[in-house]
Amino acid sequence: MLVTMKSILDKAKKEGYGVAAPNVFNMESVRAAFEAANELKAPVIIDVGYGVGVEEMSNLTYYYSKKYPEVVAALNLDHGQTFEEAVASIRAGFTSVMADRSTLPYEENVAQVKEIVKMAHAVGVSVEAELGHVGQGYEYEKTRNSGLTKPDEAVNFIKDTDIDCLAVAVGTSHGVYTGTPYLDFNLLDELSKRISIPLVLHGGSGTGDEQLEKAVKKGIQKINLFTDLSMAGLETLEEYLDNKEQHNLPEAFMAGAEGYKQKLIHYMRLFGSNGRA
Repeated sequence: MLVTMKSILDKAKKEGYGVAAPNVFNMESVRAAFEAANELKAPVIIDVGYGVGVEEMSNLTYYYSKKYPEVVAALNLDHGQTFEEAVASIRAGFTSVMADRSTLPYEENVAQVKEIVKMAHAVGVSVEAELGHVGQGYEYEKTRNSGLTKPDEAVNFIKDTDIDCLAVAVGTSHGVYTGTPYLDFNLLDELSKRISIPLVLHGGSGTGDEQLEKAVKKGIQKINLFTDLSMAGLETLEEYLDNKEQHNLPEAFMAGAEGYKQKLIHYMRLFGSNGRA
């Protein structure tokens, strides 16, 4: 069953658990996400980057939603950069869009996000936005502190835009870290206490189980994941190639998908979302 991301995250916030949001990119990754959610009876947010192909990923997501009707899932545009990307995703059947204007000045961020919210809410689609900026892991030591979310701005941003959930920067980065990631839990505490809508953590991969589990307890409801899932898939793919005398491509794809799936199951359990669908 495909629903809005707002409905999934509002429930998570009320009941105190986190929801995994795996980035998908092909049939095998979409299927793995639905299989993991089905096995654990956990909600899942299917995150799709616009460049992957929103129509293709939408068709696959709707197919597996029908195949696994008991799975509660949302289909979300991840890091949408333009108004046109949001429109195309909504037309393709997405139940949520992220309007990422986090590198713009505050006023421009508000103005652009507000227009997307107005359009999306008119057709029942929820909206995620980002305030502060989650950078790339390879430049972690340079950008970690400069992009942290400011609580006063966050409170005003939500009032000014009417978004449904807010991606906050509290010390994570996208991709593989250079250096050791460390989250600002005091900042997260303040944000959680002052903000009534669900909070999103980008750059979950590589942050470490202990910090992610604590982040959920401190008020994060959605955790974006890709690098860890991808690396787990590569490991099982390499094992298949090393241990099989004869290889075929379908089996190789399935081997990679199994690693992706098992890592996602690990995170669903870590975030406490198993049995919550």
